[in-house]
Amino acid sequence: MPLGPWRKKNKSTKEHLVENEEVGSGHAGAGSLANKSSVNGAGLPPPPANLRPKLVFHTQLAHGSPTGRIEGFSNVKELYGKIAEAFNISPPEIMFCTLNTHKIDMDKLLGGQIGLEDFIFAHIRGIKKEVEVHKSEDALGLTITDNGAGYAFIKRIKDGSVVDGVKVINVGDHVQCINGHNIVGTRHYEVARMLKELPKDKMFTLKLVEPMKAFEMLEPRSKGAKPASENKIGTGRGTLRLRSKGPATVEEEPTEFEEKAVKKVDDLLESYMGIRDTELAATMVEVGRDKKNPDEFAMALDETLGDFAFPDEFVFDVWGAIGDAKQGRF
Repeated sequence: MPLGPWRKKNKSTKEHLVENEEVGSGHAGAGSLANKSSVNGAGLPPPPANLRPKLVFHTQLAHGSPTGRIEGFSNVKELYGKIAEAFNISPPEIMFCTLNTHKIDMDKLLGGQIGLEDFIFAHIRGIKKEVEVHKSEDALGLTITDNGAGYAFIKRIKDGSVVDGVKVINVGDHVQCINGHNIVGTRHYEVARMLKELPKDKMFTLKLVEPMKAFEMLEPRSKGAKPASENKIGTGRGTLRLRSKGPATVEEEPTEFEEKAVKKVDDLLESYMGIRDTELAATMVEVGRDKKNPDEFAMALDETLGDFAFPDEFVFDVWGAIGDAKQGRF
C-alpha cells in the first residue's frame, strides 16, 4: 500500500465521492454530500427512465415554496434536475439538499441514501460574498464536503479555529473561488488540499455563495453539529441508494453491525487523515465485510479506493474495527 493521504495513484481506479475535513495535520464531504458508488455496479450505463424505481418523493425549496413531486432519478445530478424542473429553476441554482428539515442542518444532508418517506428540501444559491483570511495556523478548521454535482461547501467550522474568527464565513457556504481560481467542478477533497497547502502567515481570498434563507430561518451561524454518522440514514423503513454509475436500488436500513462499523471507521478516518465521511466509511465496511484476512482486505481496498492511497497502519486498524463490529465488541 502506498503511504501518504495526498499521494494519488493513476486514474484507472474507481472514483468515489467523499466529504473531507481539513483539520489538524490532515486534509479536508456526503452525502458528504455525495453519492456512494457501487463496488459491483461501476461501469453500468444509467438505466432507461421506464426501468428506474417508481418512487415518488415530495420536495420544497428550503427558503419557502409550494410542494413538488419528483420521481425517476438514479443519482444526485438527476435528482437536482428533477427538482429544478418542478420549480422552473436551473439545476446549477441548487447548492445542496437536506432531508426532513428546511434548516441548514449538516446532520441532515442528502447523501447516497434517501429514506422512502423522507421529504427533500433544496437549498438554492443566495448572496455572493468575498472575504480575505489571514492563515495564522496550519489548519483552517473547516470540514469541506460537496453536493455530488460540482459544488464544494462548508460542512463544519471548528471552534477556536482560524475560520471561526471570520464571522462572515458560515456553515453551508459554497466555496466558489480560492485566490481568484474558480473551483466549481473540483472534487471537495481537492478543494480541501488547496486550502491546506496555502502558505501560513499569508492572506488569501475566498469567494463564497450563501444558501438562500427565508426571514424566519435567519439565526446565529452554526458551527455544525455532531457527525452525521451518529444519525440513522433515512426515516423510511427502506432507503433509495443513489449511485454515480448504475441504477438506484431500494435497500433495507443499515444493520446494527453496519452502523457500528461505519461509525468506528469514520472515527478512524478523522484520526488518521482529518477526514470525516460516512459514505466513504460505508464503502470501506462493504469492501471488508466478507474478506478473510487483512492482506485480502488491503488488496480489495486498493483496487476499489486506490486514489486515496491509505497508509498501511490505517488499513490494518480499519480491518480490526470491522472485525470488532462483526464480533459485537463495541
